[in-house]
Amino acid sequence: MTGAPERAAALELAFGPLDDPDNPLGAAALLAADAAGEMLPQAERVLDDFGLNAEFVPADVGGRLERMDHLGRLLRPVFRRDASLGFGYGLNCFFAAAPVWTAGDDEQRRHAARLLLTGRRIAVARHEVAHGNDFVRDEFTARPVPGGGLVLDGSKSAIANASRATGLVVFARTGTAARGRSHSVLLLDRDELPADRVTDLARRTTTGMRSAEFGGLAITDCPVPADAVLGEIGDGYELSLRSSLLIRGLIPSIVLAGADTALRTVVRFAVRRRDDGRSSLDVRHVRDVLTGGFLDLLVIDCLALVATRALHLLPGQMSAYAAAAAYLAPKLVAESMDEMSSVLGEETFAQDGAYGMFQKQRRDLPVTSLGHAGSAGRQVSILPQLPYFARHAWFADPEPPPSLFRHDEALPPLDLSQLVLLGDGDPLAATLVACTDHLEAARPPYDEGGPVLRFLVRVLTGELADLQKAFEDIAEGDREALSSPRSFGLADRYTLVLAAAACLGVWREERRAPTGPSGAFLAAPAWVTAALYRLVERLGLPLPDRPEGQERLVLDEVVARLHNRRSYDLYASRLA
Repeated sequence: MTGAPERAAALELAFGPLDDPDNPLGAAALLAADAAGEMLPQAERVLDDFGLNAEFVPADVGGRLERMDHLGRLLRPVFRRDASLGFGYGLNCFFAAAPVWTAGDDEQRRHAARLLLTGRRIAVARHEVAHGNDFVRDEFTARPVPGGGLVLDGSKSAIANASRATGLVVFARTGTAARGRSHSVLLLDRDELPADRVTDLARRTTTGMRSAEFGGLAITDCPVPADAVLGEIGDGYELSLRSSLLIRGLIPSIVLAGADTALRTVVRFAVRRRDDGRSSLDVRHVRDVLTGGFLDLLVIDCLALVATRALHLLPGQMSAYAAAAAYLAPKLVAESMDEMSSVLGEETFAQDGAYGMFQKQRRDLPVTSLGHAGSAGRQVSILPQLPYFARHAWFADPEPPPSLFRHDEALPPLDLSQLVLLGDGDPLAATLVACTDHLEAARPPYDEGGPVLRFLVRVLTGELADLQKAFEDIAEGDREALSSPRSFGLADRYTLVLAAAACLGVWREERRAPTGPSGAFLAAPAWVTAALYRLVERLGLPLPDRPEGQERLVLDEVVARLHNRRSYDLYASRLA
């Protein structure tokens, strides 16, 4: 097939216009399927014909997955329309297969690839997904038996695609330790298990992603071969964390795609002309909400770009970036959607019609982003790294390679053996420091961005210095200090500083060589100035005069992309 950007464009066209009432794959059909709690068959056929599962299989075992940033981009045409379709049809298969790609031997990887490439599904029974999937109250256990192999017992009540999946990746308790080496991961083929030992449990209804199937499985005294174990016995906890490094970088693209549709719905509402010739855009609050919503999506996409490309370029430092991106993206989108609902008013609650997609995307978001428990887990994975960064990395590390911020540049092959859970540096923070130094040194007529942008980057660098002082006072490995509410608050501030650094890196590289349909817009200082102003405002730090001129230019871009049918992200992709 063609390259990933071309494949993403082809998939967008295959679905057709979302806002066309006569399109059998449009908003009206998707909303009706959502209300019925069913997947739209025609939409699944589009993904069958496209071979979406191949995008989740590494190229070395026959799939099309070569770059994680491209995978994030390919997901957007699906998640713009229906998170249930995107997650239930395929992305959950990638989440399930991530431990196989991370720790499986050659035969296990080939087996998982065969399942996906022949159109079948893989489901995962793990503890992070929902409160119903609690390790203690609702879990599998696997015990060794004489002569080799294991016997699997237990149940899980909330597994995506439980009854539709042929492959099963099961996190099972294999030891008595409270943490650490207590769990192992098994790759199973349901067709090879005794049918009378596996029972499908009732489907569970959900508030969001209502068309996705969340069912359960009960497994009783089921023999499984010893070679079903991924890695070694007891590797479950570490394998879960290592797999999350692959998964987390995709979360921003998923939530961004749904928020793109929500923002587009609100912009379409705001530009309508009333009988008196006026529109909602005449109201300052409305303009601010639309501008802020678009800026949030650009911030999220900068994080998405950095988190996915860092998997290839910075495998020893990317863990904090993946966690920060997965933590911050759903948070920003949720806040932005709350603001947008004030513009839509009573249309916020529309179940169908021109504005029905807004409430659907708003309901789907918490499930799409793996819920608030996932957010806490992402902060927990960031926090242990910050005392080390404060002592050894911040204001000392070199910058990352420029290609981290260039979406059109080639990447080295993904080497999962190089990924580490705790980073040994923070080069992205060095980008903030370097941009601050550069902007401080710039003088007219080469004054890039002007005094407002200089002020903002100076304030953000000061925030990084304050974070350094705070975490230098915490000993590395001091769990009590790191689990305090204060430390969680500081970790939240750190993610906002990283977001600013990602935006500055993207802007700087676009100034050097603007590419793509949005190149001129991204190379100009308007969006990065307005985005940083919004981030500094969230941090509660001193602000310069509001960059109203830059915000007007951003609003113009928002309206232009609506009329020109372009996506609200870094790529400004053409929509069907």
